[in-house]
Amino acid sequence: MASSPVVSLNGVMAGRASLGYMESKAPMKLKLCRRFCTLGWASSAGGSIAAEVHRDSVPRSNRLIAMGRHSANIFQAEGYHCLFNDALELHHLGPNNLIPNHVPQQTGRGLADYANISTYVKAGALNSNNPTEPLPRCVVLDIEGTTTPISFVTDVLFPYARDNVGRHLSATFESPETRDDIKLLRSQVEDDLKQGVQGAVPIPADEAGKEQVIAALVGNVEAMIKADRKITALKQLQGHIWQTGFENNELEGVVFEDVPKALTNWNSLGIKVYIYSSGSRLAQRLIFGKTNYGDLRKYLCGFFDTNVGNKKETQSYIEISESLGVDKPSDVLFLTDVYQEAVAAKDAGLEVLISVRPGNGPLPENHGFNTISSFLEI
Repeated sequence: MASSPVVSLNGVMAGRASLGYMESKAPMKLKLCRRFCTLGWASSAGGSIAAEVHRDSVPRSNRLIAMGRHSANIFQAEGYHCLFNDALELHHLGPNNLIPNHVPQQTGRGLADYANISTYVKAGALNSNNPTEPLPRCVVLDIEGTTTPISFVTDVLFPYARDNVGRHLSATFESPETRDDIKLLRSQVEDDLKQGVQGAVPIPADEAGKEQVIAALVGNVEAMIKADRKITALKQLQGHIWQTGFENNELEGVVFEDVPKALTNWNSLGIKVYIYSSGSRLAQRLIFGKTNYGDLRKYLCGFFDTNVGNKKETQSYIEISESLGVDKPSDVLFLTDVYQEAVAAKDAGLEVLISVRPGNGPLPENHGFNTISSFLEI
């Protein structure tokens, strides 16, 4: 009589299955339920994966072990090693200690019954406080307080721009790029003066002389930076100043440790990632083009700035979702640290998570959003 086959993982015995069971048609073609995909246990966007127990072309490190009451099945997946550890742990408890509903069972409809699947298995760093959702088609990331510490922006980028405004304008005053920056600033300051914005001072005409024009520009820019204004005129000039800093190796972008790991994971799953920041698109490319983890732009599909709209306005997120070509706004996941931005994105139909990072400001009580402290929780 033939003995039951041993199912192993990287040479470690994981369990012994019934030969008749393992060779039967049902487990060989059993479809894992959608919840496996939404939990991140598998990468199939359609929510089903066929069991391929004897498929040698699938590396064992890239297979998913699903422990049943009296058997161990191997399913192709993306290689979440925490899953293997928990599956082996359950095996050592013995078959009588396994809860049947932990693993999908074949039903008369031919689909897995996943109503009571337990989240005892951890997929990466899955946050059990967040409801499971299908993998998004696109992820849109804020920068400050989300991918990057607020301190990098407030203590490095802003001071660098403020301290170098005069030098930059003097060195590039006649360049087309700077002339365009000055034109935008003039228009913004005119509006500010009409509205009585604090810190706004008139900018003289060019006939008054280069030095007087630059002095007035510097005064206005410093006031804008101090007030942390999210306006295109300021952000465009800041981007050009930072460009010089990055090119001269005076600046280097900073991202949290989990960011490059998450970008790599999302890229492997075919999820497109975009940036939406109040900083100019140039500034965004500079930050991600030279970071403490190298050039991360290869993982990014595009950049949005305030030209698409204010980050606290719902219409901005409607424009973004329409630009991305998704079937519905909820195909887009937006990550931000700002409550008002989260509300605007939610009102536009996007899925939203709020990023809670060291140094971020407090959130309102009962804000109603799911939060994460690492992208690896998604």
